[in-house]
Amino acid sequence: MRPDYVDFHTHLDLYPDLARAIATCDRKRVATLAVTTTPKAFERNVELSANSDFVRVGLGLHPQLVADRHLEIDLFEKLLPRTRYVGEIGLDRGPAHYRSFEMQQSVFGRILRACSEQGDKILSLHSVRATKPVLDMLDEHLPPDRASVVLHWFTGSKADVRRAVDRGCYFSVNEDMLASAAGLRVMREIPIDRVLTETDGPFFSRGNEPIEPGEVGRAVEMVASSVGSSVENSRSQILSNLKRLLQGD
Repeated sequence: MRPDYVDFHTHLDLYPDLARAIATCDRKRVATLAVTTTPKAFERNVELSANSDFVRVGLGLHPQLVADRHLEIDLFEKLLPRTRYVGEIGLDRGPAHYRSFEMQQSVFGRILRACSEQGDKILSLHSVRATKPVLDMLDEHLPPDRASVVLHWFTGSKADVRRAVDRGCYFSVNEDMLASAAGLRVMREIPIDRVLTETDGPFFSRGNEPIEPGEVGRAVEMVASSVGSSVENSRSQILSNLKRLLQGD
């Protein structure tokens, strides 16, 4: 069943009702990557989305949780053969998580090596204040032909964007990112055939309410505006990008 939209990074299990969130994505026909923040959350997400036409689940170990959850890397490696999708993973060198950075690198390295060994994975990566280390570790541990990489809410420099593009990365962008000057600067450097949309729900809010699952229409409009294209052409391009990503091209 062909989707109408793409939400390639959202936390459906952090909404009040996971089953309802999944049903919303199905009703809106949004191809959705439901990332998880710990391996222990993975199986419930898989169970509740088993009959979904549009929701797929990523196995994750969020870098912001590594200080407390690093021992779950063993469970992560055990579960990895069960899914093609991996996320949310990566590195975070922000002030609140800097102290765990070496541990984050150790965990991230193990994840990348496991993905390389198994092959044919699609990764959604976090890289807050850590774009260069993330790209360095990808180069060291994950050959481009062993997995596909989507950089979630990427905030790197023009050189970082070019480096990521050259190794075949895609980029998922959201409303909040595209509402900032820095985010628009990054967006203008990304080839349109590498762009996907995301919500990062429920962490992005409209007014006092978290963004609804799968609510990417405004993000598509902002992508269209940033590249000088029509909304429909941008929507079709994003769907084409997803198809190519899933085919491993």
